[in-house]
Amino acid sequence: MTEPSPGASPGASPGILDLFRLEGRVAIVTGASSGLGVAFAEALAQAGADVVLGARRADRLDETAELVRAAGRQALAVQTDVADPAQCQALVDAAMAAFGRVDVLVNNAGVGTAVPATHETPEQFRQVIDVNLNGCYWMAQACGRVMQPGSSIVNVSSVLGITTAGLPQAAYAASKAGLNGLTRDLAQQWTGRKGIRVNSVAPGFFVSEMTDQYPPGYLESQQARIPAARKGELSELAATVVFLASPAAGYVTGQVLPVDGGMTIT
Repeated sequence: MTEPSPGASPGASPGILDLFRLEGRVAIVTGASSGLGVAFAEALAQAGADVVLGARRADRLDETAELVRAAGRQALAVQTDVADPAQCQALVDAAMAAFGRVDVLVNNAGVGTAVPATHETPEQFRQVIDVNLNGCYWMAQACGRVMQPGSSIVNVSSVLGITTAGLPQAAYAASKAGLNGLTRDLAQQWTGRKGIRVNSVAPGFFVSEMTDQYPPGYLESQQARIPAARKGELSELAATVVFLASPAAGYVTGQVLPVDGGMTIT
């Protein structure tokens, strides 16, 4: 059910742009110390949300917090390793202690490898699954216990959970495909019973710390697969996350939304 924006007259229908606003709401963003997480945190703040930031690199979180505050919103930074369920719970507890509510979770923390399948060690494979899949579950589980109807979880998946892209990324692809399945199941469990929507975005190629690790020329080699014929802009992906987090997507749940310039249709 769509909620009217704060300050709207009783019984008044919200305007279209009002549906995208997040005033009075609190969002948690994991992996908020760099790249996509920074863009998501700043965009959510610009849409009106106070933002709780989690990541392993505490020093970098302070920089993201300043961007949130520059947008006129409150920020709370909590050092968090999402592979540890206790730390996930501690992040949510800190959000509740500071703000008394959690309305949005952006499950963005992630790691990747590009190791041939015959050489990847159990430790390497487990680390990727622990962060990219298990960590999202621990965060969703902790938030699901306190979120109220109208809340939203946005999992950051990847087109590599849907297709392949010419690199040996078994662990990463498996983690993201698993995250897509987790998204559907949590949406089925929680949307009707708890009023919590759960969706995923599946980014294509956006410049980040992860893409910095790709071999020289790799991104250029993949561009022929992209109908839009370019890499994505962070603002385009962040806007999609704000949409899924907001009342504008109030009838969208259990979906995996590629933001890939059309890569997954080729």
